Amino acid sequence: MGATREQIARVQQLGYAGWITEQMAMPRSQSRWDYLVAKKLNGAESKNTEAGHDAAFWRKMVVSPDTLRQRVTLALSEILVASLSGFNASWSNFSSAAHMDLLETHAFGNYRTLLQHVSLSAPMGEYLTYRGNVKFNPATGSLPDENYAREVMQLFTIGLVQLNNDGTPKLNGGLQQETYTLDDITGLARVFTGWNYDMAGADNNSPEYKRRPMIVAANRHETGAKNFLGSSIAAGTDGLTSLTRALDTIFAHPNVGPFIGRQLIQRLVCSNPSPAYVARVSAVFNSDNNGVKGNLAKVVSAILLDTEARSASRLSDLNFGKLREPVLRFTAWARAFKASSATDAWAIGNTSDPATRLGQSPGRSGTVFNFFRPGYVPPNSAIANARMVAPEFQITNESTVVGYINYMQTVVSKGVGDVKADYSALLPMADVADTLVDELNLVLVAGQLAPATTNLIRGGIDSMPKGTNAARLNRIYAALVLVLASPEFIVQK
Repeated sequence: MGATREQIARVQQLGYAGWITEQMAMPRSQSRWDYLVAKKLNGAESKNTEAGHDAAFWRKMVVSPDTLRQRVTLALSEILVASLSGFNASWSNFSSAAHMDLLETHAFGNYRTLLQHVSLSAPMGEYLTYRGNVKFNPATGSLPDENYAREVMQLFTIGLVQLNNDGTPKLNGGLQQETYTLDDITGLARVFTGWNYDMAGADNNSPEYKRRPMIVAANRHETGAKNFLGSSIAAGTDGLTSLTRALDTIFAHPNVGPFIGRQLIQRLVCSNPSPAYVARVSAVFNSDNNGVKGNLAKVVSAILLDTEARSASRLSDLNFGKLREPVLRFTAWARAFKASSATDAWAIGNTSDPATRLGQSPGRSGTVFNFFRPGYVPPNSAIANARMVAPEFQITNESTVVGYINYMQTVVSKGVGDVKADYSALLPMADVADTLVDELNLVLVAGQLAPATTNLIRGGIDSMPKGTNAARLNRIYAALVLVLASPEFIVQK
């Protein structure tokens, strides 16, 4: 999410494991939902708007002190996707906030518990269209909506093909094996019938029902047997019991550990983890110190403390690392230089436009498949020739590269909306290019700027006037933009 000098010193003081433990123990800051309420956006006049959505999301990403929780929440939001663009009912801003707050609540909890809450949540019911889903109608032939049944398996738990614990596909006669069939989707879809908002004592002129778990209407729920993934839920089983048993069955599948573990590694560390790295993380996912499956706190710790994540030898490994996604380039700048919003409006707005902004905006994925797919391969590239993946390159092209630089040039020098950085610590360094660039190299790039890049930036800054605060600020702006544009910053190692 970005680091300050103080955070770097804290990690040095506590060590990696100590810092992670401290971060996980931090209390949560004000929720996105409560921010919207505090801004009085829960009145009927706001129910068909997106008011406050972007501010609530950016505020958390930029200033919440529990930076690790925010980073893991973002990662989970790119696996268990529910996006503002897919909320078609009233209070879409509160639906999006409720979903993200739910992920944040369980970011260091148990993945099975998280699945239960997500599956019962009104926002997910809206987004993947099983809210209001009804049982088979023999008179019309209409079948239950299969959307969530498909995506909870394909995207949230087991994926499309059978996996070994190291994330590699299981082969039978040299061929990959599917995890489920159309019959499994059809059988599982029967579980997700009859679910709808809990409107008891509520009305749609207040968003409160959007953060209540959905309830099931027995007369709309499929009462027949539900068969999927080699298991069966008996006819007559009530809706909540059916849903719980279905998720238990899915969660027991051996794919969940490697499928989710590998994606979390991709989001947090590198795009192409070795099978051995995935296997180590899968082992922790499948059983923590107490034999519990799905302990996300242990999984995140295992990911971040693994030798493949921590070894300095990886810095020279051309196959290691990941492209830093645009929103994290922004937060790296904002957090490093303590960006703040004097009015608490956080008027950064929607940054989705690839030509003029970041080409990505938190909570605004275009589809349930996230901004980018975990298996994306840039066509006609050295990455493709090496049989590697590079997920974030799916939103990287000529427009986004130029758009990002142009946007950040303005952000760095003028801020965005009411959000402005504090460069006071850099001003005493600005007259000496070496000192200024070395500081930016440390805080933004972890000291990884190549000598050629460093010399190029220093040369540019040395050519600029100095000696006054106005000149010093211009040198700071130029140095920042050049560092933020450098491949060593954009590729995270």
